Parts: sequence; C-alpha cells; structure tokens
Amino acid sequence: MRVVLSGGGTGGHIYPALAVASRCAAEFPESEFLYIGGQRGLESTLVPKAGIPFEAIDITGFRRKLSFENMKTVIRFLKGVSRSKQLLREFKPDVVIGTGGYVCGPVVYAAAKLGIPSVIHEQNAVPGLTNRFLSKYVSTVAVSFEGSEQAFPGAKHVIYTGNPRATTVFEADKNKGFASLGLPQGSSIVLVVGGSRGAKAINRAMVEMAPFVRNLGHLSFVYVTGDTYYEATLREIQTQTGGVPKNLMVKPYVHDMPVVLAATSLIVNRAGASFLAEMTSLGIPSILIPSPNVTNNHQEKNARTMEKAGAARVILEPDLNGQRLFSAIKDIMLDPSLHASMSESSRKLGKPESAGLIVEEMRRLSAGSRK
Repeated sequence: MRVVLSGGGTGGHIYPALAVASRCAAEFPESEFLYIGGQRGLESTLVPKAGIPFEAIDITGFRRKLSFENMKTVIRFLKGVSRSKQLLREFKPDVVIGTGGYVCGPVVYAAAKLGIPSVIHEQNAVPGLTNRFLSKYVSTVAVSFEGSEQAFPGAKHVIYTGNPRATTVFEADKNKGFASLGLPQGSSIVLVVGGSRGAKAINRAMVEMAPFVRNLGHLSFVYVTGDTYYEATLREIQTQTGGVPKNLMVKPYVHDMPVVLAATSLIVNRAGASFLAEMTSLGIPSILIPSPNVTNNHQEKNARTMEKAGAARVILEPDLNGQRLFSAIKDIMLDPSLHASMSESSRKLGKPESAGLIVEEMRRLSAGSRK
C-alpha cells in the first residue's frame, strides 16, 4: 500500500499519523510512505527522525478575526493545493490520511479533487476547523470519542476508531519504564506533566505541592516540567523544600513517554486528545487540568468526557493550587477501591486496537479504488 500522511503543528496531530504508519508497515511490510507537512511545524523534525520521507508546503492557519493576513492564508492554501497535487501525482498513493492541523487542508483537499481515497482522523471531542471543512470531501472520517460522529453531518462515512496513539502506548514495556526512571519494578508512580513543552500553571502547582509529597513516602512522584521551565522550577522546589524529597524526581522532559506511562499509577496532565488516548489504553486514572488557551475550549470538553465516565477528576486552571492538587492525589492513591474503579473506567474508554482499525479502513478504500 502506498500512503500519504499529513498532520502537523503539534505532537497531538503528528504522533497519531506516525502510529498509523507504524501499524500499516507492520501489517503490510511492502508499504511505502510520504509525509506532507508544514515548513514550520514540529513534523519537519519528528517525521524525518522516524525515517519517513518528508515534503513541506508553505501554509498557515486562519485567524479568528478578519484580517489582511487571512487573504495571504487563502493564497497560501491555493498554492498548497497546487503543490500537493504535484506531489500526489508523483507519488501515486493508494490512500491519503490527514490527522489534523491546518497543513492537512490543502493536502487532503487535493487528494479528494484528484479522486484519491482519503481519511481524516479527528482527535478531539469537538472537531477543528480544518477537519470540519475536509469532512465534506473525504471518503471517511474517523473519530476518537464515541458519540462524536454526529459532529460531521455532511460526511459520506464516519467511523469510531479511537486515537491511533493508543496502540503505540498499549504495546509499551512497563519494566523499561521503571528502569528508565531508576525505580524498582512495581513502584507506585504519580506522574505530573504539563504536555511536551510544559505548562506554567501546572509547574506552579508542582512547586506548591512539593513540600507535601514526603507525607506519601510510599509513592514516587515524577515531575516533568518541560525544558523551558526546568531550571526555574527545580530552584523553586529546592527553596520550598530545603532539598528535593527522596520520593520526588524532577525532569525537564521524558524521551520515551510510552514506557513511563506503562509504569504509571496516576497521571496529572492537560487534556489533549492524544494523551487521553494513551492513558485510557493502559487504564490509568487521571487528574486533568484542561488548558484554557485552546480553540473552542476543546480540552475541557475532552476532560469532562473522561470525568463523566468515572475515569478522571477535573481541576480547572483558575482553581488549581498545590494543596488542592495534593488532596486530589491523596484521595485517589489512598483509596484502593476508588483507584481500581477509576482504572477500570479508564480502560473501558481505551481503544488499543485504534491504529489497526484505521489501517483496515485505509486498506478497504485502497482496494475499492483499484477495482
């Protein structure tokens, strides 16, 4: 199978595409891939590292307010469609998949106009602007949250697959996770993280909570601050605690997050869709602090879906402080029945077979196009 992938801007759009490529290569070893991304996005770094050929187009997103810059964006979109058509004609894919971000717009639209089977994957409970636009043109829309199919009334075909990132994490080795942190196997780990770049509000709560972690000495706390915040956060913790507690580890970044997640007992994080897919694939209970700085407040909607299912507690950023966060952690980790119930609820939301479901749909479409 020859596959073109597109998705960009953030890891939440890129990692699902890479997960699909990995599953596709495992099921169809003869598969060939081309990734079309943006010149400025994180994909320009991550995709080549994954060993997938990469081509870039110049594209930006629309601003929410009317502006002259939007006229430039329209021009870039049209140029992007033209360039994408050229790349697609040269590569001759059987199917094109877009996993979100504005770079998908011209790529998937070009595929539809050329009559190439196409799939878009929506990670969030509330669809983004690009996927809402593309849903009217693509062969199939795949959604991460059961029940969100109705968000695409004009689509030809909508399926619930979950998020393909779940497959990557589900297959991770938790023993490697304990080893990577230098902790004994079977340790109870509370992982506090603010996304790949860190989050100022969560780091502030980490600092405020640091003096309390000694009170739960049987737990291992891992703070992941993000590179930008690491030095300042570590200094503040040392000042607050008079020396970092023995059961607290402060790290700027975790390079192999899937194996660490596999070893984690409770996670505190934002409510990005890919991370939720990773957590639920493993049945990890969570305390979610949705970012207020995202389009359509989609992270809170993601988090509330988890909370309603009994898999998470939600603390909104204005209500977040160290004492409240520590109290929520203590409630869950000192109540085995509550922890077990949240874990089971989380697992029920998981879709570890997600990448395989998407690959099967891609196979179906590509087979149909060859008849």
